[in-house]
Amino acid sequence: MDFRFSEEEEAFRQEVRQWLKDEIPQRWIELDPGIWEETEESWALARQFQRRLGQKGWLAPAYPREYGGLELSHMKRLILAEELAYNRAPVSIEVEITVNWVGPSIMLFGTERQKKDYVSGVARGDMIFCLGYSEPDAGSDLASLKTRAVEVGDEYVINGQKTWCSYGHLADYCWLAARTDPDAPRHKGISMFIVDMKTPGISMRPLINVLGRHSFNEVFFDDVRIPRENLVGEKNNGWYQLVIALDYERSSIGYAAANQRVIEELIEYVQQTRRNGAPLANDPLVRNELAQIVVENEVARMMAYRIAWMYTRGLHPSYESSMSMVFVSEVTRRTANAGLRILGHYGELGRDSRWAVMNARIMRMCLSALSIGVGGGSNEIQRNIIAMRGLALPRK
Repeated sequence: MDFRFSEEEEAFRQEVRQWLKDEIPQRWIELDPGIWEETEESWALARQFQRRLGQKGWLAPAYPREYGGLELSHMKRLILAEELAYNRAPVSIEVEITVNWVGPSIMLFGTERQKKDYVSGVARGDMIFCLGYSEPDAGSDLASLKTRAVEVGDEYVINGQKTWCSYGHLADYCWLAARTDPDAPRHKGISMFIVDMKTPGISMRPLINVLGRHSFNEVFFDDVRIPRENLVGEKNNGWYQLVIALDYERSSIGYAAANQRVIEELIEYVQQTRRNGAPLANDPLVRNELAQIVVENEVARMMAYRIAWMYTRGLHPSYESSMSMVFVSEVTRRTANAGLRILGHYGELGRDSRWAVMNARIMRMCLSALSIGVGGGSNEIQRNIIAMRGLALPRK
């Protein structure tokens, strides 16, 4: 088996690296926002960069050319995603959601008008979607959601509450799951909608995350009226569409690439740091710790590569994506914890301390990693998918 990329693919990687070197704003590098750490300033920089990617055709490189994409091969898309993550480009979580979940779902299930209006806008970088999935009593058990959408003439009237709506206060649209038939079996009466976040009746309450940032929200829908044409796909068939959208999420190549960058910085730190008169890199415990996470992260990278390879063969990853998501989430947490043990108390300091090392990235990574393995379906749910779809084990 040949794990090497072709000459053309390697040339593409070098093109991406050079473009990122030229295009990533210096101010973004100074702000250095990690996951769930964006401010209004960093969000504005990310939106500008998003449009630059759109002009290049790299924001949604897999989309058909008629909708603003380049129809890039799966391997080139993987390379692009890997380089964006490794180089810490200004690409937010919501860009990933918009481009990789919502856009493909609209292409699969939407009308031609919806594809023209929204898919093309996504590819240009003109719009951001937030997710209207989770509710106070419907998280991993998403099929128990209660938000209602009632058809009234040429409109749907929406009432209900969503929670953990990441960056909903900055998003243009919501990709909303709502119940349209309360009498149907719970997996059968759900539909998907596009909701303009400026629609009257929508209100929000900020949820401040563990990093002290406003990234999440509770979103309330009180008699929110949207055009009937904003229904995506078949009424009451939204659960199937929702599951397809979630499968787009779980390749996880970005996390493996981001972990690699952190691991390399830890290696550089131990090479340059002395404790008790000796280089920290000489400590066998430190060496073993780093060697272990290097091996684990390489496994995570290969799992993501496998998913890209499956797509090149016309296969649709299912439990394979769940395997990747579970493993990379745990590797990310172990990388952060290993970093804390290596840095010691220095790793616990925030960026406001003059004694902080690595710009306090390890401390921030430890906190942000708490949510990895929960969003998009908890690791327990992913293991159920692996058991049922991959091992053919019974549901009960």
